[in-house]
Formats: sequence, structure tokens, C-alpha cells
Amino acid sequence: MNRRQFLSALVLIGPTACAPYAVTGFPPESLDAPYTLASGDKLRIIVFGQDNLSNIYPVDGSGRISMPLIGTVPARGLTTRALARQIEAKLRKGFIREPQVTVDIDTYRPFFILGEVVASGQYPFVSGMTVEKAVAIAGGFSPRAYQYAADVTRQINGEPFTASVPITAPVAPGDTVVIRERFL
Repeated sequence: MNRRQFLSALVLIGPTACAPYAVTGFPPESLDAPYTLASGDKLRIIVFGQDNLSNIYPVDGSGRISMPLIGTVPARGLTTRALARQIEAKLRKGFIREPQVTVDIDTYRPFFILGEVVASGQYPFVSGMTVEKAVAIAGGFSPRAYQYAADVTRQINGEPFTASVPITAPVAPGDTVVIRERFL
């Protein structure tokens, strides 16, 4: 089955079976959701006027960052804007009169790729990544790989969600991509 046959088979399933999931395989509300932080992200935090507090901070395994003066701050599940507000609130309690904080993502958490690729493993996330680009980063398809779709597992609202998606589907930081073996 070539790519065109696969895509036409996807359309033949019908609108009730695959619409709104036809393009990416994930619920549409998860695609519009803002990026939330998790373990493995590295954040560039700038506290204006406080060069000793401005630095790059990793989100640790428990989903927290650790900053001088204020200690640990929960970051898992927050947007960068929400985390900045939390840091400002902690700094306001006796350390800085009117803190202004910005939080940017310095490095996204890695993605994982398994199955029928040359070198499965953990790789750094690249903005604009698709399944096809993830396979290229992992050295390409193995000779037995099914090259038209993949299984992608993503955390949505704290729960793992797995979808079978075409290779043109986007990959998000922290996703696990599984390339299946083809039959025949």
C-alpha cells in the first residue's frame, strides 16, 4: 500500500469514524491547548533588575524548579505565564518589592522513538517536528518498517493517549513515537 492508497483508505473510513481526529489522531481540544511544562524542560527565567536570579533552570523529575531565595516552585502542568506569576508572588513575599518575571522555554523536553527505526531512543525536540522528521533524526526506517503511519503516545490532561497517525502528523515534546513493522 503506497501513501496515496493509505490516505484514500483513511478517507473511506467515513466522517463519523475519523473526523475530528482524521488529521492528527488526537482530540482537537488538545491541539489548541497552550504548552504546559513538565520534567525535562529547561527554562530561561529572567527577573528584571536581579541578574543573580536570572538563569536557566531545569524542571526536575518531580516537576519543580529550584531558585535562589524562594526555593522550589511547582512547574508541572503550568504554562510559562502561570509559572512567571507564581515566581513573582513568591518573590513579592519579602524579597523584591515589585518583581517582574519572564519565563521562556530554553530547551524542550526530549521525544522518544521506538520500533522499526535504525537507532531508537531519546532525542532532543526540534520545533516543527513531524513523525517523518523524528524518523530521520533516528537514522531512518528499518527495512521492515511500515512507512505510512505511526503510533504516537502523548500526555493529554495528565493521561496518556495513543493515536495512530500519518507520518506527516506533528510530534510534541515528550511524545513517544512507535514505528510498527509492516506485514509483507
